[in-house]
Amino acid sequence: MDNAAIEDMFYSLGPVTIKRMFGGKGIYHQGQILALEVDGEILLKADAQSAAAFEAAGARRWAYGSKNRAKPVAMPYWSIPENAFEDPDEMAKWVRLAYEASLRGKS
Repeated sequence: MDNAAIEDMFYSLGPVTIKRMFGGKGIYHQGQILALEVDGEILLKADAQSAAAFEAAGARRWAYGSKNRAKPVAMPYWSIPENAFEDPDEMAKWVRLAYEASLRGKS
């Protein structure tokens, strides 16, 4: 996914910074990582407080796997619920949840 498309997804928060990392991209707002781009898919950060909302909306949790691990490791990033791609207000809700999770993780 190109950077302009990513910036469009997060416009409701304001400017984002996109940095290359681990073969993908990290997406930051005000210095806080709130999403990853992995294999062309955007994954939003969640935590104990917000993960249930992602799960209830049909999102799936990202798990990182490698040749050196017996089974994938679940990471605190979730796919974007499908209905958010058609509704800018819905997308704004999910990116805001990701940013809030990022802030909680800082403290």
